[in-house]
Amino acid sequence: MRRMFASATLKLTAWYLIILVTICLLFSFIIYEISTSEISSRLERLQIRVEGSAQTLTLPGPVTLNDIRVNQTQEAKASIFIGLVYMNLAVITLGGFGSYLLARRSLKPIEAAHEAQSRFASDASHELRTPLAIMKSEIQVAMRDTSLDSKDYKELLQSNLEEVDKLTDLSQSLLQLSRLDYGELERSERVDIVKTVKKAAKSLKIPTDRLRYSLPDSTITIDGNESTLGDLFRILLDNAVKYSPEGTPIGVSLTSNGRTCKVTVSNEGEGINSKDLARIFDRFYRTEKSRGSANAAGYGLGLSLAKEIVNLHDGSISATSTPGKITSFTVALPQVRKNR
Repeated sequence: MRRMFASATLKLTAWYLIILVTICLLFSFIIYEISTSEISSRLERLQIRVEGSAQTLTLPGPVTLNDIRVNQTQEAKASIFIGLVYMNLAVITLGGFGSYLLARRSLKPIEAAHEAQSRFASDASHELRTPLAIMKSEIQVAMRDTSLDSKDYKELLQSNLEEVDKLTDLSQSLLQLSRLDYGELERSERVDIVKTVKKAAKSLKIPTDRLRYSLPDSTITIDGNESTLGDLFRILLDNAVKYSPEGTPIGVSLTSNGRTCKVTVSNEGEGINSKDLARIFDRFYRTEKSRGSANAAGYGLGLSLAKEIVNLHDGSISATSTPGKITSFTVALPQVRKNR
């Protein structure tokens, strides 16, 4: 893939350079013709004035004023030609370097997107392969073992059903990511953020004694999509529950400055180290702690979905964490003005 983009960079550089050379040659030809024509015209007028004057010029040998004019015109043309050649060489050299940088800059986002897509496909294939391999091995073992009774088969089917549920969840997440990537999100609804946050917490059945709300009394609304915003807060609240000790508080606060509202979801627990903090919004990325945690089953797509939803609402999302103490996720969303 790198070789393909390197080749594309060189081709794009060549096209930029061809365009630059064409423009340079065209302008050089125009400048040369205008300059030499002007010089020739001025020298010819000078010759006419001198020949028509009463003064007598002493010229060396058989040289005439016409010979001098022709000679000066030729020297001026040669000087202009050489100057234009040097100027074009300098412009083409600098232009070639600039064309390469411009080509790299033009292709860099495409290359990054291509790498991300390839990595996404590879990670998705890996995640799909794992539950399928588990199901296949269990079924093969069951087919070889003739001593299994109905209870054993029931346990086998239950295990396979769990893997099917995982595949279903993964496929739904992938489909939702695809829709967010390539579809336009309708944001025609006036969404009450306070109600949406409380509704998300209620849908997750988080015990009320764990929730620590710090919400304003006034209504905070934004132009958005209520369904996807509900998904956003469910993801953040679900993560807070998964990665915190049972019984510890889950903090939910909302602040507003009239233009932007900020929702912060925080929890106590092991936290996220700085190395992982920079990548937690990448698709399929999971920290080593989450991979080894039985209570944190998932595929590393939740925060990616959250980021996509926030981006489609022209907002931002960030995370801070003090390992062993507290982890917070903050979502900033543009607020509907009261005079609108």
